[in-house]
Amino acid sequence: MSARTARHAFLDHPGPIAFAHRGGADGPAGENTLSAFKIAVDTGYRYLETDVHATSDGVLLAFHDRRLQRVTDAKGRIRVLTAAEVAQARIGDEPIPTMADLLEAFPDARFNIDVKEPNTIGPLTVLLRHMNAVDRVCISSFSDTRLAAMRAAFGPALCTSAGPREAFRFWRASRRLKPGEVPEADLLPPLDAACLQLPPALGRIVVVDDRLLAAARTVGLPVHVWTINEAADMERLLDLGADGIMTDRLDTLKTVLTKRGTWS
Repeated sequence: MSARTARHAFLDHPGPIAFAHRGGADGPAGENTLSAFKIAVDTGYRYLETDVHATSDGVLLAFHDRRLQRVTDAKGRIRVLTAAEVAQARIGDEPIPTMADLLEAFPDARFNIDVKEPNTIGPLTVLLRHMNAVDRVCISSFSDTRLAAMRAAFGPALCTSAGPREAFRFWRASRRLKPGEVPEADLLPPLDAACLQLPPALGRIVVVDDRLLAAARTVGLPVHVWTINEAADMERLLDLGADGIMTDRLDTLKTVLTKRGTWS
């Protein structure tokens, strides 16, 4: 079953998807905290974006960095620390939440999970099966190898975004299009992904534009853009046809979508 024909409950949503990036990293509670995710859910966000690392004893943490020191009062690399050691760290006055904590605390939410290290793959596979949460997640990664391992574990039942090599091949194919041209599906590279999750640009190189979105629409790939914090940029990308926006600024995106009549 190809990604072009597969349907995932995760992507079943009317209108553009609003993602709370790290729970709303620009909010008052601190990124990737239980309080941040609660604020997001209370604000009306159903889609929560987070990252996952595993401790040395296999406990999955919702945390972005490999090391603790940027956002906590502790130091050290997560993969070499035990869960008990990491449990002493605080983001403000909160512990780092586990991925199990989040899935349990917000049973109606859907999670976009960025797999940060190879040692997360086994524990995450076990957790998603144990909590029957496969339909609630989309797995992303900056590593094609980690994505391949997650896909191998679950097959087409798992929603995944395109890895770096897949995304580059698809973007490069879209460069051959003329503005306004509708591409033929057979001229675009097949992907094992169910969606594309991309930055709007890399330096001076525009990534998400009308050609990329036209190519994605041809093969039924939703395009989610990260991390967009200015209202004008949100409006521009939505006007182009972006299918989702990831943001640190929850109120800004909600206001933009509400004005457009697409907040859901």
